[in-house]
Amino acid sequence: MTVNFAPGDLVRARGREWVALPSPRDGVLALRPLSGGENDTVVLDPVLELFPVEPARFDLPADAAVTVQAKAALLADAMRLTLRRGAGPFRSAAQLAFEPRTYQLVPLLMALRLSAPRLLIADDVGIGKTIEAGLILRELMDRGEVDMFSVLCPPHLVEQWVGELKARFGIDAVPVTSGTASRLERGLPLAQTLFDAYPFTVVSLDYIKAEKRREGFARACPDFVIVDEAHACVGTHQGRQQRFELLSGLARNPERRMILLTATPHSGDEEAFARLLSLVDTSFASMDFEDARYRERLARHFVQRRRIDLVSGDWDEDRAFPKHETKELPYPLSQAHRGFQESVLDYCFGIVSRAGAGQRERRLAFWGTLALMRCVGSSPTAALSALRNRMSSEGDRLEPQIYDDDGDDEDAVDLEPGTAFDADPELLALVKRAEDLVGKPDPKLAALVDALTPLIKKGANPVVFCRYLATAEHVRDGLRKAFPKLTIEAVTGVLTPDERRDRVADMATVDDEKPVQRILVATDCLSEGINLQQLFDAVVHYDLSWNPTRHQQREGRVDRFGQPAELVRSIMMFSPDSAIDGAVLEVILRKAEEIRKATGVTVPLPEERGPVTDALMASMMLRRGVSRQLTLDLRLDDGAKVMEARWRDASENEKRSRARFAQNAMKPQEVAPEWEKVRTLLGSPAEARLFVERAMARFGVPLETRKAVLLAHVKELDPSLRERLAEHDLRGSVRLATAEPAPSGTALLTRTHPLTATLAEALVEASLDPESLTGLGIGRVGAWPTAAVEQVTRLALLRIRFKLTVHARKERLLLAEEAALVASQGSRIVAVGENAREWLNTSATSDLAPVARDRFIAKAKEDLPSLLDGPIADFVRSRAQELMQDHARLRAASGSASRVTVEAALPPDVIGLFTLMPGEA
Repeated sequence: MTVNFAPGDLVRARGREWVALPSPRDGVLALRPLSGGENDTVVLDPVLELFPVEPARFDLPADAAVTVQAKAALLADAMRLTLRRGAGPFRSAAQLAFEPRTYQLVPLLMALRLSAPRLLIADDVGIGKTIEAGLILRELMDRGEVDMFSVLCPPHLVEQWVGELKARFGIDAVPVTSGTASRLERGLPLAQTLFDAYPFTVVSLDYIKAEKRREGFARACPDFVIVDEAHACVGTHQGRQQRFELLSGLARNPERRMILLTATPHSGDEEAFARLLSLVDTSFASMDFEDARYRERLARHFVQRRRIDLVSGDWDEDRAFPKHETKELPYPLSQAHRGFQESVLDYCFGIVSRAGAGQRERRLAFWGTLALMRCVGSSPTAALSALRNRMSSEGDRLEPQIYDDDGDDEDAVDLEPGTAFDADPELLALVKRAEDLVGKPDPKLAALVDALTPLIKKGANPVVFCRYLATAEHVRDGLRKAFPKLTIEAVTGVLTPDERRDRVADMATVDDEKPVQRILVATDCLSEGINLQQLFDAVVHYDLSWNPTRHQQREGRVDRFGQPAELVRSIMMFSPDSAIDGAVLEVILRKAEEIRKATGVTVPLPEERGPVTDALMASMMLRRGVSRQLTLDLRLDDGAKVMEARWRDASENEKRSRARFAQNAMKPQEVAPEWEKVRTLLGSPAEARLFVERAMARFGVPLETRKAVLLAHVKELDPSLRERLAEHDLRGSVRLATAEPAPSGTALLTRTHPLTATLAEALVEASLDPESLTGLGIGRVGAWPTAAVEQVTRLALLRIRFKLTVHARKERLLLAEEAALVASQGSRIVAVGENAREWLNTSATSDLAPVARDRFIAKAKEDLPSLLDGPIADFVRSRAQELMQDHARLRAASGSASRVTVEAALPPDVIGLFTLMPGEA
């Protein structure tokens, strides 16, 4: 006879007891051993078992070993920390490898209040949009509502997403890119798609931009999708148009959950913004912001916070982010360098004046001038490369490079563009002068060294951003000569994304006694994709970016959530002697900074680039003293006027946008209590640290404190523990951080850290199966006098299992677990949870004689059945009702057809039973 088992049932199979988990498919059982962890789960087919799988009970054995107060308290902490299927309002909390900030829970609560979550999360750079989306994903997975998902992102963000999902949320996702797809598809049956075989994927936008792949992905796309850099999918040019068609097709399924992430939801392009909103709900494309009902509906799906909203308002999150100190560094050009720049500019103006009246010819001349002057202002080596490279036939591609407007699914181009016009004696003379300058002292590099010297003395680790590859290599070589004791590397576009990541990682040091300072020189291939806050704390803009958002992206690599330094610095270098630097500051960067100071937001460069080009050319001509008639002939004054109007419009748009979309509906007091319930059930980070300290001491290997880092010498642990830890690459001495952000070279010590989990599971196993780890003496019964109680009190350490039934389109059976301490006096429960835990943690005042101790233990065992059938059963049922109410409360506003019923699995597992009697303090 076959017995059907539901999640939470106890079964006996293969000679031991197990807990049934949600089954991966019909006909099989997923079982976790009672004395093991999630990693010990097995899947078996009852029909194929030699002996039948039978129902089981978990009773306190008659010969349970005796323990003392300190070990009993350690067992209670271990029991709580082993649970991964938490029973609190947030099912995912037990799986998280970090402590989310309260503000990061807002999008999660918003998602839970929607029947099919569609959110546009538009928080500032560095606030934690990846974390916020991951929290939603992990929670819906643990609620049984998501079993497949895809993250869509630019290719340079794929590995970062894969790493974040694994490190923070315990999710193993597969990267799907143009380079990995063929390998993943190899050997799959014809009827099976890549997304059928791999339910958790991070998909590169460059992979699905081909038409046949878009169609295939649209058919196989999971019902949960995260879209990073969503603004890159809603423009009107061809690449973005294709991506928008794909996403709008996915959005047509009303049941599909979609989380859209962007730091720049509104770039001034009203059509693109309307498209972005339409992905949330087609009716939002009307952008009827004057209608209060429209704004109210949109507010349920749209969250946008500036950092200032979080650090200065009700959220009081100033400790979540570093303070940011900005500085401008003007430097003088030498006579030779200034003369060279002026000669190049005169040469370019000559080309412009001879370009003729044709619009295309004139534009090419303008772009060639601007591109060449960018290189000249960057470094003599970049200037030499640009002068030697003849302008290609694809001159139209110069414009996006000039304005740092690389495609969102492409790396930033850092090669020097071909800018040379027809070869002539004047050009050859400029090449010769550039060659001479390459060998002479560089005033710009000297200014950088002077600026870095005091920062290095203060212990800073800077990133120096350059525009061009040749400049980056020039700066790297110069800094190595200036700071020979520092680790200095360059990362440019010649490296593959994996090579870039490895080169940055190799700069980390783990020597606490002699920390090595480092300087990273990088082009804008690193301004997105790799977060640098663990290793670096300062940014130098060696070359001005011509797009204000690129400056923000550069600084956002270090100035973000998770930065361990309390202060980060940024330095913007420019030369007042340089016509091109002056023009860029006047036309672009100063205007954008004014808007940022007024609104708190960095706005992107206006989409219409013609006026920008005209204004820059006019500014350079004015600075060079070119005939006013030439600027009039070329109609460049119109560009300056148009730009003034565009910046004014951008400022007003941003002010209106912030007023409309400010997320004021949800207050901290709505969010914090829900998370506090979770901390109470599962334990706080501080309690996890205290447990590890006590457990390591119990195993005879106390933690070593070294500055702000804990050292766990796992090499000295029991061989069986060393073997388990080695599976997680924990060997030798493990460096641990006790608070986020974790310093470089350390891992944050959390309840899900492999060391915490392994120690907790080992202690629980040692109590339930004393032969697994001998010599620990972690018994399950005990009695001692304590000052915590005034009459005889019994503490039952329980593992409570709840069967959750999710009633939705597809009914799912889930398991939730809770470690509970219940204190009783006679037949009455007098304390549970933290109050009972406080009594257990109070030290014994003395030792009882063995005879007296055994008498108290025997009496507690004798009375246990009536407690389990009476007050404890009532308590467990009440917890089931509370859990059901937690779920219903968080989903109440959604009007969702999805609801949860909760049934307690009785009786609960009695892990420990301890008698406390009054004792003198």
